[in-house]
Amino acid sequence: MGVLRIVGVLGATVGLVFGALPATARTTGARPAESGASCAADPSTPLRQFRASWVASVVNIDWPSRTGLTAAQQQAELLGWFDDAVRQHHNAVVLQVRPTADAFWPSKVEPWSRYLTGVQGGNPGYDPLAFAVAEAHKRNLELHAWFNPYRVSMGTDLNALSPEHPARQHPEWVLAYGGKLYYNPGIPAVRKLVEDAIMDAVSRYDIDGVHFDDYFYPYPVAGQVFDDAATYAQYGGGIPTLAEWRRNNINLLIQELQHRIKAAKPWVKFGISPFAVWRNKATDPLGSDTTAGVQTYDDLAADTRRWVREEWIDYIVPQVYWAGGFAPADYNKIVPWWAEQVRGTDVHLYIGQATYKVGTSTQSPDWADPAELSDHLAFNATVPEVKGDIYFSAKDVRADRLGATSLLNATWYTRPALVPAMSHLDSRPPLPVHSVKAATTATGVRLQWRATSADTTSYAIYRRDLTGGDWCPDNDARNLLATQRTTAATQETYTDATALPGHHYLYSITALDRTWNQSIPIPAVG
Repeated sequence: MGVLRIVGVLGATVGLVFGALPATARTTGARPAESGASCAADPSTPLRQFRASWVASVVNIDWPSRTGLTAAQQQAELLGWFDDAVRQHHNAVVLQVRPTADAFWPSKVEPWSRYLTGVQGGNPGYDPLAFAVAEAHKRNLELHAWFNPYRVSMGTDLNALSPEHPARQHPEWVLAYGGKLYYNPGIPAVRKLVEDAIMDAVSRYDIDGVHFDDYFYPYPVAGQVFDDAATYAQYGGGIPTLAEWRRNNINLLIQELQHRIKAAKPWVKFGISPFAVWRNKATDPLGSDTTAGVQTYDDLAADTRRWVREEWIDYIVPQVYWAGGFAPADYNKIVPWWAEQVRGTDVHLYIGQATYKVGTSTQSPDWADPAELSDHLAFNATVPEVKGDIYFSAKDVRADRLGATSLLNATWYTRPALVPAMSHLDSRPPLPVHSVKAATTATGVRLQWRATSADTTSYAIYRRDLTGGDWCPDNDARNLLATQRTTAATQETYTDATALPGHHYLYSITALDRTWNQSIPIPAVG
C-alpha cells in the first residue's frame, strides 16, 4: 500500500492510506520547502471574497426589465442574472424586494409591488422571493434581500397607492418631499411597520441577509423642508436638537431590527450600503479626507460610523462611487478610512463599485478608462480589511462597457471564492464529509461523498495535479474548482469535466455551513 501524507491542505494535516498510487503520483514533484517554491497566497485569487451585484427593482432598473411580463418571463430574466453571477464567479446576489413600501412576496404587511405587474397590489402569479431564494441556493449563491425602509412612492399622489396600503390607511404617517412620498421616520408606529415588513420576509423565507441601501432620511433638496417639526415636538423626548433626534430615530431602527433578526434567525446577516462619506474632515476631525457635498451624519441622519463601531450590523458596503485620485472624494483615501472604522470590530467591509459610471460618467476622465474598476480591486488588495465588492447595478455589469467587466473578471475573478466567514455569528465548522471516492468516467472524474453534519449547507471541491508538485496549503483559490449546494440525495456527486486524460489528481472535499465555516478536507485520488 502506498502511503500519502497530505500536508497543509486548507491549513489542516490529513494522513490517509490509499491503494497503490501510480509511480508519478508518489514520486513526482518536490515539496515547496524542498524546491524553494513560494506558498504565499496570490492576491488575485483570494480564497474568501464577497462578490455580488445589486439587482434593482425600483422603476424596473434591472428586474423585471419592465412591468407586465408573465411569470415565466420574469423567472427567466431572474435566472439570467443568477447565471451571470455564476459565470463571473460571484457568490451572492443582492436583490431588491421592497423598493417602495411594497413587496416582492405575498407580504402580510404590504401590497404587491407595482414593478411586477404595473399595478400595485397585482398578484404576479407566483412568489418571486421564494423563487429567488430557491434558485440562488441551487447555484450556491447567497441571496441578500434588499429593502428600502422609508420610501413610499416615486410620486406624490397618495391616492395612487393601492387602497389597502398602510400609507393610505395612515396618511398622517406620510410626508411629501422632493417629488416623492416618504414615511416619517420619527413616528414609532412607522418604525414598527418597517421592521414588521422586513421581519415578515426574514421569518418566512430562507434569505441569507437583510440589506439596506443609502436611503434613510431623504437626500436634501434645495428650497424644500422635510416637515417633521410637529413630530419632533410630539416625540422628541428631551433630545435637544432636531438633527440629533433624527439620528436617534434611525439608530433605533438599526438597533431594533438587528435584535429582531438575530432573535429570529441568528445566522441571517444584516448589512448596509451607505453613501460613502460619513463626514468630511473639515466638519469633524474623525471624518474622511473629502469635500463631499453630502455627509450621511448631517444630511441623511445616518450615523454610519457608529453603526460599525457599535457592531449593530454585520457588514457595511460604502458606495465608493468615485475614481482613484478624484480630489473631492478620492477612492484611495475613502477606502482606508473605512478600513480604519471596521478595524477591531466584527463588521465586514465590502466596497460598493460604480459600474454604472464606466464609459458614461464625465465626473472625472478615469471613468473612460476600462481599467478603473480593476485598479480599485488592485488597491483593495493592499487593504486587508476589505473583504469583497458589490457592483451597481446588474445591467451595467452585463453591459460590459469599454470591456471593463471582462477585464476585471479576467484579472480578479478567474477562480471561485468562498464567502468570508463571520465568526461572531458562528465559529464552529461542520464535521468533515466521509466516504469520498473518485472514479474516471467518459465525461471526467466523478467524485462521490456523504455528508456527516446536519448543519452542512454546501461543499467546496479542490483539485491538485499530482504531477505538478503543488503541496501548498489552500490559502488562496488556485486549487478551488467549485462550490455546490447540498441536495436531498444520500450521496453527493460532482464531475470534474476539466480533468485531463492520463493525469492523476488529488481532490479534496470540504463541508461548509451556512455562515461558510469550513471543515477539514477529506481527499481522494482520481
